[in-house]
Amino acid sequence: MQIGAFEIHEPIPEFKNLHAIALLHPWVDAGNVGTLSLERLESHFGAKELGKLHRPGNFFDFTRYRPTSQFVEGQRVIVVPNTNIYYALGTDGPDFLFIHLMEPHAFAERYVKSVVDLLKTLNVKRYCRISGMYNAVPHTRPLRVTGSPELEKMPGMSGLITPRQSTGGYQGPTSIMNSLAEELEKSGTEMINFMVHLPHYLSLEDDYAGTARLMEVLCTLYDLPPHLMEADRGATQYQEVGTQLQHNTQVKALISQLEEYYDDQQSPEPEEETPPLAPDVETFLREIGLRLDDK
Repeated sequence: MQIGAFEIHEPIPEFKNLHAIALLHPWVDAGNVGTLSLERLESHFGAKELGKLHRPGNFFDFTRYRPTSQFVEGQRVIVVPNTNIYYALGTDGPDFLFIHLMEPHAFAERYVKSVVDLLKTLNVKRYCRISGMYNAVPHTRPLRVTGSPELEKMPGMSGLITPRQSTGGYQGPTSIMNSLAEELEKSGTEMINFMVHLPHYLSLEDDYAGTARLMEVLCTLYDLPPHLMEADRGATQYQEVGTQLQHNTQVKALISQLEEYYDDQQSPEPEEETPPLAPDVETFLREIGLRLDDK
């Protein structure tokens, strides 16, 4: 069965109170935290494939998203990048869709419309986007998670996230995929999202501490077992990185300034306005990912 640009396996399951959890790679998937989180959920629930794009080459440039060559049962196969969709039924809570969105390079409007048509056809009740980005935060403090203001009102969520400001926020380049949320809101779909802020000076390919923080929010939101967070794995990774950074005096100085800035922001009654980061620190943050070779 085809819905928009997606080829969906039949018969389509009879979903009840269907919630979609999605990531957008690579725009807001720093440290692969969204990808790793969805993979943990899919493994936990034993998720099955629902469908994928019929012709992903209509939307993606395969010189930018490279196909991979793999051996499967002794045979070489080419795995083509795609928007894959999985589902899980019969959980203690809602049924789930897990959607691996990718930034389109062409025919973006059709791509967005296809996703919207799919979610509307399946009668998705809630759309939740998980994400990660690099920011001026130290790895020595709990990673900050920002999210939809309404999240803090949900059971158990207070204190886990920092509500995103509804006005006066970011202005500048963004993803065409943000129009997906606008279209879903028009149809009355509940929209929530949260983003973990990762230390820019680390730029880990797989950030397990960031993944643990995302999973902490998801486990609380959906009453999932805490072992899914794999918090020890993330703590060990950051501890090992911290040990390596002890030999880099410039990075140690940066971390000290970030810790002071972080702690000032957490103060409930600051005596004076929190000062901004020094210009040289902001410049260093932009450059450290390229210059830090010994992490």
